[in-house]
Amino acid sequence: MPEGDCTHRHAPPGDAVTEAEVEALVRGICFKTGPPATVGVELEWLVHDRRSPRLPVTSARVEAARAVLRTRAPHSAVTVEPGGQLELSSLPAPSLTDCVSAVAADVALVRDALSPLGLTLTGLGADPWRAPTRVLREPRYDAMESWFDRTGEAGRRMMCSTASVQICLDAGYEEPGPLGFARRWRLAHLLGPVLVAAFANSPVQDGRATGWRSTRQAVWAGIDPGRSGAPALDDEPRTAWARHALDAPVMCVRTRDAEDAGATGAVDASGAPDGARWLVPEGLSFRSWVRSGLPRPPTRADLAYHLTTLFPPVRPRGHLELRMVDAQPGEDGWVVPLAVTTALFDDAQASETAYRTVKPLAERAGAAPAPHNALWRDAARHGLTDPELREAAQACFAAALDALPRLGASPEVTAAVAAHADRYVARGRCPADDLLDALDARGALTPGKDVL
Repeated sequence: MPEGDCTHRHAPPGDAVTEAEVEALVRGICFKTGPPATVGVELEWLVHDRRSPRLPVTSARVEAARAVLRTRAPHSAVTVEPGGQLELSSLPAPSLTDCVSAVAADVALVRDALSPLGLTLTGLGADPWRAPTRVLREPRYDAMESWFDRTGEAGRRMMCSTASVQICLDAGYEEPGPLGFARRWRLAHLLGPVLVAAFANSPVQDGRATGWRSTRQAVWAGIDPGRSGAPALDDEPRTAWARHALDAPVMCVRTRDAEDAGATGAVDASGAPDGARWLVPEGLSFRSWVRSGLPRPPTRADLAYHLTTLFPPVRPRGHLELRMVDAQPGEDGWVVPLAVTTALFDDAQASETAYRTVKPLAERAGAAPAPHNALWRDAARHGLTDPELREAAQACFAAALDALPRLGASPEVTAAVAAHADRYVARGRCPADDLLDALDARGALTPGKDVL
């Protein structure tokens, strides 16, 4: 989900950026190179009523949860998404073990805080029962919803009904090789479908099977390609991403009226600054905005916010943010995709094995960018029942298991990865298949402890 609240003051004309400045800024901030040394994770969870998961969780209950969590001071940043999903964003950790330990403690803290409120965290990539309903009423989410509504329901479902495990890794070395940033960028996009298939966990929507093992990934692929698609992989990464960011559509522009309303402290009935209306342009790329200067010249702060409204499966933010994994079942299911991905990127031997394994998948993907091509669609629809993806996943999990001890992973983390490999990968299954097994004869899903 987009970060930042875009609450900068209205910029004077001298702060407007030129097209050349925008390109230089994007190139300078998207890939911060150096030895891979840190790892992080962002965990999104659906929040359900513990006894009746079909029931909506009201904005009042969400606000009560926020109030309680503000008193607990976890290490991770805790935020709430538009539909009431809860997100934990870890600090960069010096090792996989440190990241797992810190985040596991925060997850336990959050679960403990929510329990007296009758709420629980659910690790599913998409809500299986409730319709997408926004509980946060803020100008930026009003603008986002208006923008997405122009092209169908996928945007609302993404905002309000999906959850993921997002893995954050250093960009890598400037130099070529298995740990070089250009190789890691390409590996992320080719490994992405394997991760989608191995961890698919959202086969149900509105109480019934959708035909996709990762409905969440199908939803993301249903968003405008200019916002959800990746740039061309054949181009140099910095150049490709800068061009992509400039040509991507602008989601919203905050106006002077909104700034002035915020400065006076006046608020409307929704709690937003009175008169704080964000413009939602149509057909305006950031490049066009820079060239025209209308409705006002864009600033560096506008560019920073624009970059947070781009949702490709791999997003360069100085580090690499891999965004294609569904939220996982159980209290610690998220550890497995984090560990596997970290091993395949940060261990040179495993990274080379993974790259050789997934490189042939590029031919199947074709020219269309991820996730809008046949390979990514097949991963989301079929999971590891796809023979080629199953074979790739088996090789990648084996390489990760071999590498984890070299990275200093704890025996518990290695055992969790091995258990996932045995339960799912070796059998051509993914967590979504457990949910599909729970469907009744009518193809409907009934809430129960075996599901949650």
